[in-house]
Amino acid sequence: MSKKFYLLAAMGLSLCLLAGCGNKDEETTAPASEDEGITWETVEETPEVTETVEEPEEEPEVVPEGMYRSELTNEIISKDLETQRPIAVMVDNEITALNHFGVNSADIVYEIMNSTLNDRVTRLMCIFKDYASVEKIGSIRSTRPTNFFLMGEYNAILCHDGGPFYINDYIAMDYVDNLNGGFARFSNGKKTEFTEYITYEGYTNPTTGNSYAGLKDRIAQAGYDTQYNSFYPGQHFEFNAKETDLTQDYAIPATTVQLPFKHNSSKLVYNESTKTYDYYVYNQAHVDEGDGNKITSFKNVIIQGCSFSQLDENGYLIYNVVGAGDKGYYLTNGKAIPINWYKDGSNGIQYNITYFDNIVEGGHIKLNTGKTYITIVPDDSWGDLVIK
Repeated sequence: MSKKFYLLAAMGLSLCLLAGCGNKDEETTAPASEDEGITWETVEETPEVTETVEEPEEEPEVVPEGMYRSELTNEIISKDLETQRPIAVMVDNEITALNHFGVNSADIVYEIMNSTLNDRVTRLMCIFKDYASVEKIGSIRSTRPTNFFLMGEYNAILCHDGGPFYINDYIAMDYVDNLNGGFARFSNGKKTEFTEYITYEGYTNPTTGNSYAGLKDRIAQAGYDTQYNSFYPGQHFEFNAKETDLTQDYAIPATTVQLPFKHNSSKLVYNESTKTYDYYVYNQAHVDEGDGNKITSFKNVIIQGCSFSQLDENGYLIYNVVGAGDKGYYLTNGKAIPINWYKDGSNGIQYNITYFDNIVEGGHIKLNTGKTYITIVPDDSWGDLVIK
């Protein structure tokens, strides 16, 4: 309060006492006579003024000329690739097939149970955007029905060598372009089924003298579109504008992920120095021999719980990926949040699977810039998944 207020109050009290107005029941009224020279005013406390500091608007990103942000990783790559379809390559994940070539160049890697037999052995499906820059990919093995559901989400050309007769109906679908077998054979001292690799250019084996057409010529000979066509369902993932940690109060620590694939002992370990998840298989770090034996790592990890249907006694199966599921996790930067997923089946099976925050209703998952690992965990072994 101001000094002026106290002065006026004191003067008023003096006048009141002189006038004999000490009765609490009587209303105290200020004298109106100008002769008294008293002015009454209401004094209010000056409200505290809070200065609003406006955050400066972020300047729009300027992508270098001739470049664009990849729809698969959000990384900046050549604009020449912007409309190019990716390829989806089936890579053997049996221990005899190691070491792999080209896996570290994949933008997205799926690891999926290949059979209910052999302790649920897994197989990889690797998605490559800039496949022309990869010298050698493989080794190549057969595909399964589930892979046709997934490759269509990227409008990819599926590259594999065979598969059970269950795939025939899917190969016949109008959105499916696939290259089946006939890839380059390398003399690597292994059994024949572990010697097949994709090369972009043609390859002649120096030991046998046999020649093989490269991926470039194989696609041209098949008459397949190299650019996105009418079956492209659009960009698969949403990305954060800048790197973002999972700070939700329901986020959990996720520095080690032990997957319930007994045969492969697949595991992901968070690397604090690189802020990525290193991939381990057969209890050792997975390395890419075509990339100087560097460990395979991912910025984003998606774990999708899903039921499956057994097709026969040989272990063949198909995951029920069309529909919805409430089991899953998204991991990045050492934390995980629960997610659910949905895949529309109303217009063919090439629709994208969409991943949602399991807590925030309708909240789409946004990935950080970088490569992504996706695995489908069978519902009946979901309880064996360990994240800590």
